Amino acid sequence: MNIPPRGKDRVFQSKIKMQNDTPYQKELPDKLYFKVGEVSSIVGVPAYVLRFWESEFKKIHPKRTSSGQRLYRKKDVELIIWIKHLLYEKKFTIEGAKQRLKTKPAGQREKPPTDILQEISTELQKIRDLLI
Repeated sequence: MNIPPRGKDRVFQSKIKMQNDTPYQKELPDKLYFKVGEVSSIVGVPAYVLRFWESEFKKIHPKRTSSGQRLYRKKDVELIIWIKHLLYEKKFTIEGAKQRLKTKPAGQREKPPTDILQEISTELQKIRDLLI
């Protein structure tokens, strides 16, 4: 018999579910800077993971306000999405992801999943238009 979780277990399971949602379906808002909470919700990882990745990946260096608040640029967010893809989807270790980022310059990286989904969507729309 499968008994639904109660109390803390239910909250823990819902957090895991939220973290596993793919951020690739969301488009980045047209902003110059993003706060750590915004980046956390866009990427789908907790803020402490972003802070840890910031210490591990030297390419991520958000601007700091006078009060010490982190402000990520759009390129930082795109890099974080790419790092999440390497770590969570491709199952790279942190060292492996660092090596991958070093060996592939920014222009030669594989297309992020957002670009692939956009291309598929465009092609499907063209096919639909041909059928109508």
